[in-house]
Amino acid sequence: MGFRAQLAELASRFKQEVAFYRALHAHPETPKLARGLLWLALAYLVLPFDLIPDFIPVIGQLDELVIVPLLLYLALRLIPVSVRQACRDSVQVALTQK
Repeated sequence: MGFRAQLAELASRFKQEVAFYRALHAHPETPKLARGLLWLALAYLVLPFDLIPDFIPVIGQLDELVIVPLLLYLALRLIPVSVRQACRDSVQVALTQK
């Protein structure tokens, strides 16, 4: 598998995951705390301030690699399995129809 194919697969997977989290956030059975954690993860990733400033070498960039997945993990733990599966299925169906 060439580099371009790997990059295309990675971009496709990223697109799938973004659609999945959007579907989770929009689902009516998603708990409010889980929605808040999803928003917090997005805000921490996008906003310019961090708990550990980025100008500190290595550690400044690693905090995003720890905090954002932790927030997503906690949000997913709060969401019922049936809701997660329904959202995953709906994203899969939507992407196959395109």
